[in-house]
Amino acid sequence: MKKIGEFLKKELMLTAALLAAAASCFITPFRLARLADIDWRTLATLFMMLCVLEGFKKENIFRPLIRLSTRLKRMPVLSLFLVFGVFFTSMLVTNDVSLIIFVPLTILLFRAGGKEKYILPVIAMENIAAIRGSLLTPFGSPQNLFLYGRAGVSAGHFMLHMLPLCAMSAVLLVCFVLFLYRRDPREAIDIDAAAAAGGWEKAGRVRRIGYLALFVLILVTIVSRTALWPAACAVVVIGVALLDVKLFFKVDYVLLVTFFCFFLFSSSVAANDGIAGLLRRAVAGREYWWAIGLSQIISNVPAAIVLYPFSQNFAGLIYGADTAGLCSLIGSLASVINYRIYVREYPGQGGRFIKAFTLVSWAFFLLVVIPGYLLSRWKFF
Repeated sequence: MKKIGEFLKKELMLTAALLAAAASCFITPFRLARLADIDWRTLATLFMMLCVLEGFKKENIFRPLIRLSTRLKRMPVLSLFLVFGVFFTSMLVTNDVSLIIFVPLTILLFRAGGKEKYILPVIAMENIAAIRGSLLTPFGSPQNLFLYGRAGVSAGHFMLHMLPLCAMSAVLLVCFVLFLYRRDPREAIDIDAAAAAGGWEKAGRVRRIGYLALFVLILVTIVSRTALWPAACAVVVIGVALLDVKLFFKVDYVLLVTFFCFFLFSSSVAANDGIAGLLRRAVAGREYWWAIGLSQIISNVPAAIVLYPFSQNFAGLIYGADTAGLCSLIGSLASVINYRIYVREYPGQGGRFIKAFTLVSWAFFLLVVIPGYLLSRWKFF
């Protein structure tokens, strides 16, 4: 029991998720039928990504990106490269995947250059970049994917409505990075490219090609929204098993359980007639603030799912859901991923991450929350 207690104390987000799952049993009696309400597609996609990206790390597939990064000799330039790497890739491969790619790279480069003191503020800004960059596209985040599927508008129409928030966020991110290095805008960093990037073994060429092929399959599955995602998941599992079965032991299953518990809580809330009735009366006309507030309890993906049936202002709902991740770790499960990556590299320092995340994110939130609310009056359709 002592070991379990220590584990749960270290894994704060998992503890919160388990408590939420336990609470769901009191909100609505558990029935096996409720498992159908869980977003299995999102869980399967996350599992596929975690498996393949473990292969990326083991085979050093990010080597060209690392070598490119080591050519940037100024901290502000390198930080902007990393932050906007997250910002733009999140539009294409979802916000959680962009963090999985760039946060470990940031930690690696700053360690190699002796700049560890900047890791926390920079990955906090990468967290913002993932949340705000991904809002532009229908497939940038799970809540966008869900709401886009119900909006009945074209991808171009969707992106037009999201563009003002995205552009404003890009400008603010530049300002935040420059403010971080205000004392020395030309602060240098010297990274040994060979030591940081490592090498490629010829024997691993087949595995590298295999992991890249599986990654492309995952991206196609996400972008196409195909109903054949279970088949894609099976292909990835078989492919990883053939390439390196040991990777399955390195997957972050704690993250998967955390997602599962929050989805279970969300389905419980939606299935409770009393809570559903309350939401129906309270949400209409206040979608923006409800999306932000409820997301702090069950995260923005479940909040979007719960609130959609009771919403009249689609813009308010989606703008609120895409802003909610700036308030707390629970606000966006992409933030949970960022937290998990950091504490795996720095065990026992989760509190430091939460402190830095809260400071940077709230500063950003206070600048965008009112403009987001004003834009929410722009009718989506």
